[in-house]
Amino acid sequence: MVIRLYDGMRRVEVTGQAKGPSESVSREQFTVAMSHLLKGSSKEKSLMILKMVSATDGPVKAREVEKFTEDLVGSVVHVLTHRQELRGWTQKKASGPPPRVQVLAAQLFSEMKLAGGKNVQGPQHLDCKCDPAVIEDWVFRVHLVVTFLSVVIHRGFLLRLSLDLTTLVPQREVDRGQEFQSVLDVLSVIYVNSHLPREQQHRWRLLFSSELHGHSFAQLCGRIPRQGPCVLLLEDCDGHVFGGFASCSWEIKPQFQGDDRCFLFSILPSMAVYTCTGYNDHYMYLNQGQQTIPNGLGMGGQHNYFGLWIDVDFGRGHSKAKPTCTTYNSPQLSAQEDFRFEKMEVWAVGDPSETELAASSKSVLDANPEAQVLLQISGRTRHSDGLREVPDQE
Repeated sequence: MVIRLYDGMRRVEVTGQAKGPSESVSREQFTVAMSHLLKGSSKEKSLMILKMVSATDGPVKAREVEKFTEDLVGSVVHVLTHRQELRGWTQKKASGPPPRVQVLAAQLFSEMKLAGGKNVQGPQHLDCKCDPAVIEDWVFRVHLVVTFLSVVIHRGFLLRLSLDLTTLVPQREVDRGQEFQSVLDVLSVIYVNSHLPREQQHRWRLLFSSELHGHSFAQLCGRIPRQGPCVLLLEDCDGHVFGGFASCSWEIKPQFQGDDRCFLFSILPSMAVYTCTGYNDHYMYLNQGQQTIPNGLGMGGQHNYFGLWIDVDFGRGHSKAKPTCTTYNSPQLSAQEDFRFEKMEVWAVGDPSETELAASSKSVLDANPEAQVLLQISGRTRHSDGLREVPDQE
């Protein structure tokens, strides 16, 4: 990316200079290039990207833009790692090109629309021409491209101009002594985080990890309710990584919950986000201890046919979509329709409200009158009574 930036600056045409790339970068070229890349319009930014992609004026091949996108994503990881600004997240180690660099680059590149409105899908489109209008439209719609360029320039050149990374890379918070290897890496987090409401993008706080808290649906139900908006994700036994965003606090009850801000997403083998269709309101479902309706956690679809389902028999689930989930228009997210998984995580996002903090301090029995009655019938007492404040009645 350093070479691309240098070549792009050399190709900037300034008044009084001969046409064509200069031997070195003049002060005027550097100023114009930085102005266009950091503060320019979508058109100015796209023209600079074209100069970074190719030495020739005019349209470029789609495969050249694809390679530029991969270089850009890789540079972001390198710069954030070198400047120690991963905010607690890591970049997964692997031999050869980092696979999630390629996966995120492929997702960003797939958002480009060729002349006529067609998306770049499949190798048959890689030789198609991309003119300035195509690149300008791509830059305007896919905001991560511009954001990544800004990060590389600000952190690469150590510019004194302010650049707030808190909404790009959220702070990772895990209880002391509970460090673990997350399913997520920094690029996965950046991608999912970019689709969250802005007020929830600065902080991710771990609520549940199967690695730390055990393979237990009861543990899951004990840790995630009344905690505000959450991101949940899992990795199935075939290596597919996927999950969903719950826009509201989870509640254990036999009804659907949530709102149209919820979405499902995929991380591996490809990155994508699937938002609500408006067909129904089956956004979130969490139930336990019922005999006549399903017990488990679900998002989208309907009973026994969820877009994403975690069974009460923890470690099993399904992702059913023929052809797509009715609630989110998502395809099958897992490798197998009925899948098994070893790793699951739930992260609370943003800052909890006062209501959520108060609710999370209650005993599970406070929210379950039936359990209180059963406890009394069995002759047992609530040992916490008298040791804590009586919760407010809702």
